[in-house]
Amino acid sequence: MQEAQIDQTDASFDAKNEQFTWSLDQLFVLTESGGPVAIVLIALSIIVVAVTVLKLWHFFYIQLDARKFIFAALEDWRNNRPSQALSHLENSRNPIAQVMEAAMRIISNKQLDIDTAREEVIRIATKHVDAVRSHLKSIEVIAALSPLLGLLGTVFGMIEAFKQLENAGTAVDPAILSGGIWEALITTAMGLSVAIPAIFVLNWLEQRVSRFQAAMEDAMTQVFIVYALNNASPSIKNRKESIKEIQSPDSQLRNVK
Repeated sequence: MQEAQIDQTDASFDAKNEQFTWSLDQLFVLTESGGPVAIVLIALSIIVVAVTVLKLWHFFYIQLDARKFIFAALEDWRNNRPSQALSHLENSRNPIAQVMEAAMRIISNKQLDIDTAREEVIRIATKHVDAVRSHLKSIEVIAALSPLLGLLGTVFGMIEAFKQLENAGTAVDPAILSGGIWEALITTAMGLSVAIPAIFVLNWLEQRVSRFQAAMEDAMTQVFIVYALNNASPSIKNRKESIKEIQSPDSQLRNVK
């Protein structure tokens, strides 16, 4: 009984090993048929996967989707408790927290006028957004180039196919042309296979970055609005309904997570 189970396990292992070997052989055949263009496309696909994994790890590390600290910090900032507001931001790795902290510290120090302080905070925010968006351009370039490289490989393959057809002379064999076209179309398929997932990944990552940027701009603006309201003239402070409307957090941008 045990020997039968061992034989069955060995057979299953051999089948999987044979399937894996067949997949590798198929990959080598595709690479050989596609030529240098196929090798370039495989390299580009590896780059797309590597950049995607890197950005996902980066987003996870900086807690890109975290928003809870924004509401807590602004609540203390509205009530003239800057030290408590900063305490909500100091332990967060999210760049939004760092921008809000910079804005609050610059405003609290009162070494710069409000317009200059806003410009400095915008500079810091732009630097953080650029860091979050880094390496996405490489995916965009690969998504645009892959179909063109695939088409280039197909053109080279077609040239080679017609060259073989010409060398055949009067003994024309349709199999020569059809086989050449089949090999030529491999690079087009590979190019599209690289470009389509790259475009999907790029749009997904860009959407996350756009939501992050919108939340950062909203939080930064709220810091300056609250400061302006707290230091406004009594006539403005008496407009409670207007102040409440301006200070109310955007529930969509501050989706607590």
